[in-house]
Amino acid sequence: MPKLTIVGAGSFVFARRLITDMLTFDSLKDSTITLMDINQEKLDMMTKLAKKMVEQEGTKTIIEATTNLEEACIDADYVATMIRVGDSRDNVAIPRKYGISYAIGDTSGISGAFYFLTNAGAILNVAKTMERVCPSGLLLNYTNPMTMLSKMVLDLTDTKYVGLCHSVQGTAQQLAEYLDLPFDEVAYKVAGINHMAWFLEFKYQGKDAYPLLWKALDDPEVYKRDVVRWEIMKYLGAFVTESSIHTSEYNAYFRRTPEMIDRYTNENMWGVMPKGWTVEERLKFYKKMRADQEEENLELANGDGKIPIERSHEYFSRILNAIETNEPYVFNGNVRNNGLISNLPAPSVVEVPIMTDANGLNPCFIGELPTALAAYDQNNLNVQELVVEGFKKKDRKYIYQAAMFDNLVSSQLTLDQIHDMVDELFEAHEEFVDF
Repeated sequence: MPKLTIVGAGSFVFARRLITDMLTFDSLKDSTITLMDINQEKLDMMTKLAKKMVEQEGTKTIIEATTNLEEACIDADYVATMIRVGDSRDNVAIPRKYGISYAIGDTSGISGAFYFLTNAGAILNVAKTMERVCPSGLLLNYTNPMTMLSKMVLDLTDTKYVGLCHSVQGTAQQLAEYLDLPFDEVAYKVAGINHMAWFLEFKYQGKDAYPLLWKALDDPEVYKRDVVRWEIMKYLGAFVTESSIHTSEYNAYFRRTPEMIDRYTNENMWGVMPKGWTVEERLKFYKKMRADQEEENLELANGDGKIPIERSHEYFSRILNAIETNEPYVFNGNVRNNGLISNLPAPSVVEVPIMTDANGLNPCFIGELPTALAAYDQNNLNVQELVVEGFKKKDRKYIYQAAMFDNLVSSQLTLDQIHDMVDELFEAHEEFVDF
């Protein structure tokens, strides 16, 4: 039976979700699951919870735990990464001082650049470790920023790799909900880059459902739940895969002024806090949410109650099941663009459908994206490619240039202001970014 390693297993929600999913597949129930985290306390808690889940389900799953990465990866068939290095708050706070309002800051732009730069060394270490101790293992990465980390791993290592995100299936479920359609009766074809992939097709019972989406755009109750993405669809002709709050920061159309933020943001949108909340209030909310999640896991691990075991919509366990059983499964993943999307550059990373079975991962050819959609993605790829090049060459010049081409930054700052802001970000992250 396979060995599955989870790096960043102290994740309160995500690690528990993947372990739960694996216990729902007969092909994975008798696996060895090795949990790895540098935080011993969180690792101990998740290990105790995982062992209780195994005992509850009566499987033969072996749960191991270690703080040593190499030990965790030895002979692993699959390694999942879900980590975050350092404190990412400065990635948003420092640009805010210069008048740049990021919402999340973990994907693209200069905020996403430093999210990448702080996480890159740790993810590269995982991939390099796998080259040594499990060279045939598959690395399945969930850590953001997905496109930049994926390109780094593919450029600098020979590790088998795929980048995973839940924005495609999550958005498909939202669209079905907006149209009041049963999700198991919709089908879709999605391609582009991570968080900026496009619903090229959306069907209901085999028929084109885009006319229903255009009709939904005119429904005020539906529109206010996803304002930015409906606006993108209105002007570019396709629905994009990441939430409105994320998408608002990938371009210059929604966040340049407080008035624009107010116009394109409302509390009905996913991830949006009540209007008027201060930064401190938002941080307090997220801190409490994490504390509540940790408390729930502690109660489940230490109490007598039954732990809920229900398969999530995450791709991870479904991919493993397909490889282990030869039962075909199609998902959207992030891989090298070896001609898959013909009007995006070949060295880049794209998010496309991937057919999976015992032969492994087989990405599907897409061809050309509609010109405007490719242009939107290319604008963001330009920034991300420069950032990865800067990391590879340990040269700040590329990071300055990336900030110059960041859509939001370039619409608001002068070149000298951009230079000063980037220097301040480097200073804030000097513990993890050493160039």
